[in-house]
Amino acid sequence: MLVYYMAHAGMTEIDICKKIGISEKTINNWKNKYPKFLQALKAGKDDPDDKVQSALLQRAIGYSCKEQKVVVEMGQAVVVDINKQYPPDPTSMIFWLKNRRPNEWRDKKEVDGSMTINIIDDID
Repeated sequence: MLVYYMAHAGMTEIDICKKIGISEKTINNWKNKYPKFLQALKAGKDDPDDKVQSALLQRAIGYSCKEQKVVVEMGQAVVVDINKQYPPDPTSMIFWLKNRRPNEWRDKKEVDGSMTINIIDDID
């Protein structure tokens, strides 16, 4: 189904609407009316989302990868394998934790709305 490939390519639902010439209301109706359409749209989003999630986690905790570098030894260019280290990234850590553990990490705290106020009439 075309919508699967469009979502898999990273297109948002708004992008898909524009590309195939329908409104957001129409795509929402199709998601409700056609279960296979909704399933294809979700499946198309899952793989790229999983890859981004994995990359964000790796960036948050740090990682290493093998690279090749050209160096000059005795006047000759030589390709050497190196193990490049990428340190943990605090911004990625914060983003991850605010989304995965919002009760502990979000900036805005939810309050239940009830409050007790004691009024003191007699002040010495």
